[in-house]
Amino acid sequence: MTLDPGTLHSGTTDVVHTVGAPSPTARVHAAFDRIVEVDRPEVWITLRAREDVLADAEAVESRLAAGEELVLAGLLVAVKDNVDVAGLPTTAACPEFGRTAERTATAVDRLTAQGAVVLGKTNLDQFATGLVGTRSPYGAVRASWDPERVSGGSSSGSAVAVALGIADIGIGTDTAGSGRVPAAFNGLVGIKATLGIIPATGVVPACADFDALTVFAADLATATSAARVMAGPDAADPRSRAWPADVRLAARVRRRVAVPRPQDLEPLSPQYRAAFDDTVAELRDKQVEIETVDVSPLLEAARLLYDGAVVAERYAAVGEFLATAPAGADPTVAAIIAAAQRPSGHEFAADLDALARTRADAVSLLAGFDALLLPTTTEQPTIAEVHAEPVAINRRMGTYTNFCNLLDMAAVAVPGESTAEGAPFGVMFVVPAFGDQVAIDLAATLLGVPSPEFVGESVELAVFGAHLRGQPLHFQLDDLGARFVNTVTTTDAYRLTALATTPPKPGLVRRGPGLGEPIAGEVFRLSPGGLGRFLAALPAPMALTSVELSDGHSVVGFSCTHDAIVDAADITEFGSWPAYLAASNS
Repeated sequence: MTLDPGTLHSGTTDVVHTVGAPSPTARVHAAFDRIVEVDRPEVWITLRAREDVLADAEAVESRLAAGEELVLAGLLVAVKDNVDVAGLPTTAACPEFGRTAERTATAVDRLTAQGAVVLGKTNLDQFATGLVGTRSPYGAVRASWDPERVSGGSSSGSAVAVALGIADIGIGTDTAGSGRVPAAFNGLVGIKATLGIIPATGVVPACADFDALTVFAADLATATSAARVMAGPDAADPRSRAWPADVRLAARVRRRVAVPRPQDLEPLSPQYRAAFDDTVAELRDKQVEIETVDVSPLLEAARLLYDGAVVAERYAAVGEFLATAPAGADPTVAAIIAAAQRPSGHEFAADLDALARTRADAVSLLAGFDALLLPTTTEQPTIAEVHAEPVAINRRMGTYTNFCNLLDMAAVAVPGESTAEGAPFGVMFVVPAFGDQVAIDLAATLLGVPSPEFVGESVELAVFGAHLRGQPLHFQLDDLGARFVNTVTTTDAYRLTALATTPPKPGLVRRGPGLGEPIAGEVFRLSPGGLGRFLAALPAPMALTSVELSDGHSVVGFSCTHDAIVDAADITEFGSWPAYLAASNS
């Protein structure tokens, strides 16, 4: 079968800006009023002038008035200050490192192209080195709900700007967990996509091979829409990647999630352990199968990010600059990066080999599971506790996050069940590379919300018989990661027959306008590679062809050869295969 290019579906990006939402300019005024109200100056390194942000919002309103469809119209973005925005300084939280960006980072540029408006640049753990949010000469960023506690790092300012209701979207980066730990501490969604899916052009590197641009939002739909807009290869980023041709577009119908053994959860504080158990119970209540696995190899690999030779990438990024002893250097960060000069080349090679082996082990570990559920971090310390013990606490907080990028895995962080004290608690759905949509589907299940679409190009396939949901061959679509779209009916040009096959299935045949009846079916989306595999395995007399739907558009759909229906019973009058089966069994 040859597919017309027009049948390729770019997917739907949920439009976050809805009818009745504040206008872009009203949203800007509300944000600046909120900034004054909360009085958190440590969140920002560079906050744009209200009039400049309003000018951008007015431009968005003009585009909307001209008829443009802007997915993120008027949503406000807080950008971590190791990510470039043209005309604004990029400091990476070190004043002496600061420079005015000439170009906007590709991912941020894609957001503004879809109507988002940048508010300013946010504070961070210097050079994105830390999970606490305290390692900055611009001040420690306090948690949104408790100013005595850390906000999480390194993407501290971006997360808190969203959690306080100032920004709608926070842009962070994640090497060791910086796009996930702040989400957990502030009750947010944090999406850390597969490495390279969101290009890192215009980002000050921490560990260039293991850095990811991330998204914070108050809800899964907004976070996913922003991440989808940001995603896609960029020729300027040699590490950027496209979705593979056979990428899964949905989690399986029967959902299975792995969780750590009790001994692997020992680093958790008692409050976090209880909250994790409650979250697992919530998933079970939602009919997700849970099985315990040994995650100790992953936790062991996590130590290589700072304790192994891989840390040399941090020295390659900014080590020579910090060797000049700039006055604004954070002492903890400077010490970590200075030590990163020591590993030898053969140690680095050995660690890369160890990671390759553990990466393969991780794939085997999760075979048969949709995802691994982990607590995002171990505890939420106070700022005073971190100042007293800056390295040990930070290392412990990365117990469950550090391995993710090292092993080329994706993760979606979401709020779990709160602690008994009512404090935020977060979990992550961790998946192998390119399993992002599966993680989002599971996150939606836990949150009890519709699952938004993240992955890109797909092909629509209409089915009318044994591949319908609940029918005996639906597992074939499930195995290919097909995503249900909606129920449909054909035009009145089609007739339906009952074929003598095993298992029983119908044959849909086009007779011409008015010579048939509308036949009900279902539409799914598959990856192009998935559809190819499906077609290759299709038995006679079944075929795929273009099917006309009653809404006026055509999709790839099931048909059968004309000779197969010569002796078949015509069941058009029933209007669908399930209706015929129900009548036959009554």
